Amino acid sequence: MYAVIATGGKQYKVQEGDVIRVEKLGAEAGSTYTFDQVLVVGGEELVVGTPTVEGASVTAQVVGDGRGKKVVVYKYKRKSGYHKKQGHRQAYTELKIEKINA
Repeated sequence: MYAVIATGGKQYKVQEGDVIRVEKLGAEAGSTYTFDQVLVVGGEELVVGTPTVEGASVTAQVVGDGRGKKVVVYKYKRKSGYHKKQGHRQAYTELKIEKINA
């Protein structure tokens, strides 16, 4: 059984036991988090929501928080002496999917 959930402006296909990284959530490590925006539930038969599946949810255990690899942003304009170097590390929350309730 699998489900497609929406969080942080992105969609993730998850199954029970998967470990995923999503945009940072305000949850502490060790707590549980429930996703109510379930777009699709698949298995023996496919259920597609309009836009979400009625009464479906996905429960996940929060493993922890972290920050991704550094992305270097370099801006440059020729002949004017303008250049600017900037780095960015995106924050994420790591989750372990425990149960798909459909």
